[in-house]
Amino acid sequence: MLLNTCILLECLFFLIFSSSATISSLNLTLPHQHPDPDAVAQDVQRRVNVSLSRRQALAINAQCQTGNPIDDCWHCDPNWAANRQRLADCSVGFAQGTLGGKGGQIYVVTDSSDSDPANPTPGTLRHAVIQTEPIWITFASNMLIKLKHELIINSYKTIDGRGANVEITGNGCLTLQYVSHVIIHNVHIHHCKPSGNTMIASSPTHVGYRGKSDGDGISIFGSQKIWVDHCSLSYCTDGLIDAIMGSTGITISNNYFSHHNEVMLLGHNDKYALDMGMQVTIAFNHFGVALVQRMPRCRRGYIHVVNNDFTSWEMYAIGGSANPTINSQGNRYTAPPDDNAKEVYFQIF
Repeated sequence: MLLNTCILLECLFFLIFSSSATISSLNLTLPHQHPDPDAVAQDVQRRVNVSLSRRQALAINAQCQTGNPIDDCWHCDPNWAANRQRLADCSVGFAQGTLGGKGGQIYVVTDSSDSDPANPTPGTLRHAVIQTEPIWITFASNMLIKLKHELIINSYKTIDGRGANVEITGNGCLTLQYVSHVIIHNVHIHHCKPSGNTMIASSPTHVGYRGKSDGDGISIFGSQKIWVDHCSLSYCTDGLIDAIMGSTGITISNNYFSHHNEVMLLGHNDKYALDMGMQVTIAFNHFGVALVQRMPRCRRGYIHVVNNDFTSWEMYAIGGSANPTINSQGNRYTAPPDDNAKEVYFQIF
């Protein structure tokens, strides 16, 4: 009995020691993780410099002047609506190369309802996003889409709200779980609440039970090549955008964030090793009024925060723990009057 006890203790000691001592030697590389994140950051800065030079050169002629390489790519084309899928070529940073629904059919949402998440009606946004093939989703008119439960988005989808005023609100909001190549562009996401404990369709052939969601605006879970651009997000229950559980290859650009506490979480928790491969570009966003913290809050990974406008905050702007690399370039910070909240960067213990 004593011998068996000693063997058991030795085995437990070996497992504990080996799990902590060898974690750095494990292959924790994620799909679409870039081998040289500094090179990606430098490429973003190069593109910004080219765009600024272009704006200066065109100033005399009063042509399209953005100083923004994403908008240079599509917004300066007066006929962009005739070639919507060109947008997929315009991402910068870690989501560069995200296809979305490029090459797929155009699916026009004509019905703003969401009456049955387990059996979506054709013509609705939910019916479009669960399809398995690449689809480029547009909207027939201005819409207020009140979700009954979280919207589970499949891979190779673009939600393109250009040309319409599209609001998405209600229960759950947008969920990207174990998917890749998704573009979310020009929609307004607000007042998202927790929901779940129900059956929801995630493909035309699969309906599964979903537990309670957090009430994020956009939840990115174990997903890669995700681009969120030109959206507004506000008034959600948990995060406006949360990316966790080994998500990487993400660009969050040209968005407006306002009226929220915990704005953006990047990384599941301090002990989740796969998030060491998380790579996120946060560029050209406006962190606006009535925000408190997490712009973003980073755990592990490589986070490039470039050319954003931070218009005050109540606690802190950028926070980090578990040794993330935060590369901050060209941002503008307007600190709040409270001396206790003037720290731009905050180390979380």
